[in-house]
Amino acid sequence: MNILHLISILFEGLVALLGVKLALIKKKTYGWGIALTFAIYVFYDLSKYFVFNFNPDLLYVIFFIATVSIFLAVWQIFKEK
Repeated sequence: MNILHLISILFEGLVALLGVKLALIKKKTYGWGIALTFAIYVFYDLSKYFVFNFNPDLLYVIFFIATVSIFLAVWQIFKEK
C-alpha cells in the first residue's frame, strides 16, 4: 500500500462524517445513506490494508449494502425539489 491509498481512506472517512452532519444538522435523511456507504468503504479498505481475514462472501454482502445505500441516497437527492 502506498500513501495515496491511506489518504483515500482518510477522505472516505471525512465523507462519512459529512454524511452524518448532513443528516443531523441539515436534517437530510440521505446523509445517513452517504455516511453508511462511506463508512463501509473505510471498513472494506482497512480490512484489505491490514489483511483482516474476513470471509470474502461477507465482504461482498457488505459492499452490496454500500451500493444499495448510495443508490437510495442519490435517489432521494434526485427527487428533492
